[in-house]
Amino acid sequence: MAAAAAVFAGVLVFTDDDKGSGGGSSDAVVQGPPGSDGSGGSDGSGGSGGSGDPDGSGGGSESSGDLVTPAHSSGPSGTTVVIGEADAKHTLDVYEDLRCPPCASFDQSVGPTIAKDIKAGKYKVSFHFAAILDETMGGNGSANALSALGAALDVSTDAFLDYKAALMSPKNHPEESKDSYADDNQLMAVSQEVYALKTNASFREALREGTYDPWAKKMIADYDASGVSGTPTVKLDGSQLTGSGGSTPATATEFTDAVNKQLKG
Repeated sequence: MAAAAAVFAGVLVFTDDDKGSGGGSSDAVVQGPPGSDGSGGSDGSGGSGGSGDPDGSGGGSESSGDLVTPAHSSGPSGTTVVIGEADAKHTLDVYEDLRCPPCASFDQSVGPTIAKDIKAGKYKVSFHFAAILDETMGGNGSANALSALGAALDVSTDAFLDYKAALMSPKNHPEESKDSYADDNQLMAVSQEVYALKTNASFREALREGTYDPWAKKMIADYDASGVSGTPTVKLDGSQLTGSGGSTPATATEFTDAVNKQLKG
């Protein structure tokens, strides 16, 4: 299990019908299409970015510039990702590391239930991401995958959810010791499983250029400052959900039981 997390303020919700970029401009935020002036990447210190290979034929992307926020994000720095009905009475916070095997197992088991609950309006979901494996194992796959996920979010919330599921799938998710998602080519290959991304030029450009590298770095910094001690972690209306043994629910049944218990309580 990975250890660390992030909390985002605000619960502004966007759906696929929303076309504009979200977020404000407190951190020199530049809102524009992938590849526009000001798109950038991290300096490699705890964020994404890799070999500086501009065409992606190798390690992760690397660029520099102001923070560019994806469409369908919100919050002061555009680093809040909340998906669901705006009038949903409850909020589920999901804390994950895209490189974390236990997070992948959670996503495989519980992810479809969360997606169903979002559509049913049971709650809206606020997603938070860490780069704990990058910090403990070395490499930058967690951050680089998050940057690519930001490019998917810019396309649509459905693309975000579908690409996240593909990244976490048994077919694609790497072993803990392998930093496969540091390679843009691997991230691009996984995107071919998502219909909305297969031929999307803006997504491909954003991934290759590292447009959302600074955004990923900011999300990770927020996550690290949250005080959440491990991933995966799920909270409903601020209260942590647990399954058997007091750990994060490992199955859809455990998760649903924990949610229903919290809602009834």
